[in-house]
Amino acid sequence: MNLHTLTLTTPYLELEEELYHFSNPLALDMPYLVAGSKKAIQLLGLNEDTLNTSEFLALHNGEFLPKGAKPFSMGYAGHQFGHYNPYLGDGRAHNLGNVNGWNLQLKGSGETFYARSADGRASLRSSIREFLMSEAMYHLGIPTTRALGVIGSETEVLRNGIEKAGMVLRLSESWVRFGSFEYLYYTKEYAKLESLAEFVIKESFSHLQNDEDRFYKIFAEVVKRTAKLIAKWQGVGFCHGVMNTDNMSIIGVTLDYGPFAMLDDFNFGYVCNQSDKVGRYSYGAQPNVAYWNLTMLAKALTPILPQHLSQQLLDAYGEYIYPNAYIEEMREKLGLFEKLDEDTELITELVGAMQDAYVDNTLFFRTLSHYNGNREALYDICMEPIVIHNWLELYDTRLLKENTPQDQREKFMLTKNPKYVLKNYMLEKAITKSLLGDFSEVEKLLFIASHPFDELEEYEEYSQETPEIYKNIGLSCSS
Repeated sequence: MNLHTLTLTTPYLELEEELYHFSNPLALDMPYLVAGSKKAIQLLGLNEDTLNTSEFLALHNGEFLPKGAKPFSMGYAGHQFGHYNPYLGDGRAHNLGNVNGWNLQLKGSGETFYARSADGRASLRSSIREFLMSEAMYHLGIPTTRALGVIGSETEVLRNGIEKAGMVLRLSESWVRFGSFEYLYYTKEYAKLESLAEFVIKESFSHLQNDEDRFYKIFAEVVKRTAKLIAKWQGVGFCHGVMNTDNMSIIGVTLDYGPFAMLDDFNFGYVCNQSDKVGRYSYGAQPNVAYWNLTMLAKALTPILPQHLSQQLLDAYGEYIYPNAYIEEMREKLGLFEKLDEDTELITELVGAMQDAYVDNTLFFRTLSHYNGNREALYDICMEPIVIHNWLELYDTRLLKENTPQDQREKFMLTKNPKYVLKNYMLEKAITKSLLGDFSEVEKLLFIASHPFDELEEYEEYSQETPEIYKNIGLSCSS
């Protein structure tokens, strides 16, 4: 198969017209390919050589449309920083269609019906960040949208000064958001809301299609997937930055990479979004924000799902669904195969110890993976090693209750604790070079992101503690 034989379908357009608007992508001036994902292109049934063709560049720039493509933007609402906004939607994205269960979307492709007087563009800076991070998250084993590639151009946009525009060609098994249901709920379009729910079931939860309790079970599935997703974010130290309901996926994948960050030194209260003045979306708040967002989705679903039923699931999220998902995630990171009640206290104590130790999050867990009783390596990476010493006393006691040999535990932990994550200072370096026409650092980070658990001797510097001047910096929404 090649791009000329690729055929897309557009089942979303069978829904009511309030949920979408037709428009054509607007091409960038003098586009050029910055990088492409050899892994993601295969999801479409295409080989990696496709990335180097003029047809791919034309597709990526909205100048070539495959058979069956019908460019459209999706309308939705959402709660932004806790306040309801009825006028959202794909302000700078065009959906092209579906192939092999993946929905293609151009981001940064020009003004749409939902642009609200904005230019519909994305900076090359933010496009590179989204491309690299979405692929990195996939290889870390975290549910996410994917990215086929990123292009740059000579088109200028006003962001943090005059910048060059870029565009991402991204994929998702669904682009439906919590805010999609909110839009129909607050406009009292209840029949259309039910149609949207049936569409989501058909597209993403087909095993529930003929189930009498399908609306209850789909919400149960969303709750579980969301809990598991947030547990994985917390485990790896990922901060989303803008957990508005319009940025929450109905299928529980990481959606929309704006002012995100990976933790440098562990900081429970770290806020990566400069616009988040009160820390609503801090790293430590993410599990509770997810619960709040789920309550907003539950409210939107009340025309088809009685509130007392959804409340049962919301209560379960807080009581055991999320806590169990998080504890299980952390057990794996700690190499604990036995499931003991005392693990909750051990993990709680670890969070407090890391907060006080002033230690790089990724480096700590990778170093812990090699732990054999000798604590020197862990002491060496902490500013305050005494608090880690105290926690290791608890950890050693807990390990005595394991039946797994140390070498087997180490091997397992090295598959759960990455050596490499893409920190913001690394991304900034790649962006700076790219703006000068040098894409080598983007390619290097893409390779590293594709091998987060491997030992890559030539890239050892990327596994070290973040330089002090770059630690836990904040970002704007246009970063």
